[in-house]
Amino acid sequence: MGFARTWAVALVGLDGSMVEVEADIGQTLPAFSIVGLPDAALNEARERLRAAARNSGMPLSPRKLTVNLTPATLPKRGSLFDLAIVMSALQAAGGVPPTGRTVFLAELGLDGALRPVRGILPAVMAAVRAGHERIVVPAANAAEAGLVPGARVQGFGCLAEVLAAAGADPAGLRRPAPAGPGPGAPGAAGADGAGTARAGTDPVPHAAPDLADVAGQADGRLALEIAAAGGHHLLMVGPPGSGKTMLAERLPGLLPDLEDDAAMEVTAVHSLDGAAGRCTALIRRPPFEAPHHTASAAALFGGGAGIPRPGAASRAHRGVLFLDEAPEFDRGVIDALRQPLENGRVTIDRSAASAVYPARFQLVLAANPCPCGRSGGHGADCTCTPRVRRGYFGKLSGPLLDRVDLQISVPKVSYGELAAGAGQGETTAEVAVRVTRARAAQAERLRGLGLRTNAELGGSLLHGALRPPRAVTAPLERAMDRGSLTARGHQRVLRVAWTLADLEGRGAPVLDDVDTALYFRSLVPA
Repeated sequence: MGFARTWAVALVGLDGSMVEVEADIGQTLPAFSIVGLPDAALNEARERLRAAARNSGMPLSPRKLTVNLTPATLPKRGSLFDLAIVMSALQAAGGVPPTGRTVFLAELGLDGALRPVRGILPAVMAAVRAGHERIVVPAANAAEAGLVPGARVQGFGCLAEVLAAAGADPAGLRRPAPAGPGPGAPGAAGADGAGTARAGTDPVPHAAPDLADVAGQADGRLALEIAAAGGHHLLMVGPPGSGKTMLAERLPGLLPDLEDDAAMEVTAVHSLDGAAGRCTALIRRPPFEAPHHTASAAALFGGGAGIPRPGAASRAHRGVLFLDEAPEFDRGVIDALRQPLENGRVTIDRSAASAVYPARFQLVLAANPCPCGRSGGHGADCTCTPRVRRGYFGKLSGPLLDRVDLQISVPKVSYGELAAGAGQGETTAEVAVRVTRARAAQAERLRGLGLRTNAELGGSLLHGALRPPRAVTAPLERAMDRGSLTARGHQRVLRVAWTLADLEGRGAPVLDDVDTALYFRSLVPA
């Protein structure tokens, strides 16, 4: 009997490692063993794979079959390895010619159908980086896999089609009966084994809410424009019904489309977390995530048994993470945002593995001034005691708020503003033109530094090559002397000042820009 080798990919977070799937057929009593740190799903695959091969017309060898997943120290999880295991076993038995460096990524059904799996995009990216260009995937995953530059992707509907394309004798092969039309039906893409999947285009987007719908709130609208232009974090405090949620929901519409590398990162996260086979094109629009205030740390940052899955913070990568009713979140959960706000990633450690997910998002916090929400303005109707008010807003810790560049008060809308009606202000499209122009100025200034927006500027730049004259930063010196501004806050104000300069088309901040940046950091009552 013989030995054969195929290739698959093991994912830990978004990092993929190549796995050699070795099959050996011995002369002893019948058995089927999978070794190399397989999880329960892989161990349970043995009977599924035997049935899939038999129902496809090419049963596995009745001899002792040992499958080794190398490297043996790397955990292997999920059904992504099904097709690679069957192909290596059939090659070891001599029924299929060797397939060389071809990578097989698919789950098998009992009837031999190839079923879509999650995480195809990061898996194919890892394979291409390792020099494996030819990738075999389920038909439902073919469009997603084809998004990776340099990948020669073939999508098949069933195991029999894969075997025929690999050079097996087609006479005895059997294809499963069609399960009805759908993206995963056999033959949906590349059924003859000759088609190469190609990247699709973005589906028609849903109409985004328009900024013109917001009545009044001049400060809020300007703060939203600044946040979009520079990638800054935003806190809005105001009574119920003042428009905080309306403003937050309109921020993604002001952001420009994602560039290729950012779109690939975002799509890879959603490929791993979303429904299998759902990603058919690069995600070009910045995502928007708004978890409920009862969300746990695992829901916000990622978790789960074994290798952890990404959470809302990673799904919001290169987009917006909106936390409505922010003081209602668990104190420990919301304080854990401090690390991703600084380094743009989430690291989740488990006994089996440590997963790292990208999480460079814009944080938008919305809060009422107190539990009853009526302490704004004159506060005559507020029923909360001073202690209750302090305890409520105190859930937003000082270190967290110090990382939020723009902190504004959103007052109640007056009757005059409401009577004037929505649609009187600038539209999202009009404001987005200025945002795009400001982003272009930042890209030109930060070219070669590996940065995208002013929100990513570090102290070495703000106090070095991008340091404004002392006459311009004089208000910041006075604020620090009074103790109302920290060293981190000093940098945050300078970042906003640079964004204001970019919006006005100036080459550097002036005194008015610094004053405005300080103004938008002091509107929230203590």
